Amino acid sequence: MTPKVKLVIGVLYPDTNHLAWVHEKLESRFGSMERVLSGIPFDHTDYYKDIAPKLYRGFVSFKGLFDAGELADWKKATCEIEKQSGLSRKVNIDPGYIDGARLVLASTKDHAHRIYLRDGIFAEVTLRYVKKSWRPYEHSFPDFASGLYNSFLDTVRLDWLRDVRKLKKG
Repeated sequence: MTPKVKLVIGVLYPDTNHLAWVHEKLESRFGSMERVLSGIPFDHTDYYKDIAPKLYRGFVSFKGLFDAGELADWKKATCEIEKQSGLSRKVNIDPGYIDGARLVLASTKDHAHRIYLRDGIFAEVTLRYVKKSWRPYEHSFPDFASGLYNSFLDTVRLDWLRDVRKLKKG
């Protein structure tokens, strides 16, 4: 049986109009959003300066549980949404999931710490949950390693625990 997880999606965006557009596209594809975090200045790296000189980070999670085995499909879908954002993309969208022990993110970029899934999509465990806190790895993105998003991730993890308990009660 495929593990059941909480779908969580990180978004880099230049302004609230682009964020609202992304939210609409994501809800159309994945269903109702459960949690939203937005407006966090993204200044830990200039890697995405091709999108806009000033970016913000946001996250959304979705109601219900999803099959972890669909991660590659989620990434392919979000890449399509990125392409729809303009001639040169105006947003960056990174899907992943949370369960009781980890935050996993999908990527189209290979690296030593990433595992190939299929169709040009890789997975990476970005953070692990140990002793009641999120812990980074040496490869974790600086903004994730900083702990900036831990409160949001904690809440989504609690949502996962609640939904898994409901599923087991059946």
